Amino acid sequence: MRTNIVIDDDLMAQAIKATGLQTKKDVVEQGLKLLIERKKQQSIRTLRGKIDWEGNLDEMRESG
Repeated sequence: MRTNIVIDDDLMAQAIKATGLQTKKDVVEQGLKLLIERKKQQSIRTLRGKIDWEGNLDEMRESG
């Protein structure tokens, strides 16, 4: 999808420096992917304390 957006130059420069990505497009796409992943993680967190689990985590770690 082609679109035009205005992005703060300093913010973009910081993002390029922090990520090592080469293009503004790559930075924007990576930012969108991270935003989506974070939202998915937040929805999973809503399940915390609501699911009963029985097992031995130490045993699972040793067998893997």
